[in-house]
Amino acid sequence: MPRKKEFNTANVVEKAMQLFWVHGYKGTSMQMLEKEMGINKFSIYASFGNKQGLFFESFNYYKKTVDATLNTLKKASNGPEAIKQFFYNSVGFNAMTGHDRKGCFVTNTYPEFSESEDKFIKEQMLSFMDTLKLLISEKLKTNQTKSKETIIQQTNFLLLAKHGLAAAARVNSTKEIKDYIEMTFKNI
Repeated sequence: MPRKKEFNTANVVEKAMQLFWVHGYKGTSMQMLEKEMGINKFSIYASFGNKQGLFFESFNYYKKTVDATLNTLKKASNGPEAIKQFFYNSVGFNAMTGHDRKGCFVTNTYPEFSESEDKFIKEQMLSFMDTLKLLISEKLKTNQTKSKETIIQQTNFLLLAKHGLAAAARVNSTKEIKDYIEMTFKNI
């Protein structure tokens, strides 16, 4: 007869997410996970398969936590202003949830998988980035005076600016972050 789980899955996944968020996939050891999650390796493997499975669950948990911010962007009708507000909201999300100074989970961990052989996680990361890129592009298209090429260029620029913002949010002051966002949108 299998043993009954003696932990709350959502709680341990959130704890794992915090470790991956700060230390990255490679920098998070099984020992760190055991200590933070309060469960042993056997329970981790039995519940999630392996470290990759736990990371995937952590990534899914993260996506659920940012869904409200993405949905606000998706529903907005004020084009570039909506994207600008999304930038502010994404920084505010980190502060509101007590995760400030860590930047963005995806931005922090994506570089580990961009050249990785781990195709499954790489595909999940790319899918998340493609969704964000599509949302930005849709909002830029609300300005019908922009050419298709300009929209593509501005979309790429804003996606990279979002990555920069996520990295800057780890170390820069609130004033510097505000100035960065305002300057980013000055000519959009």
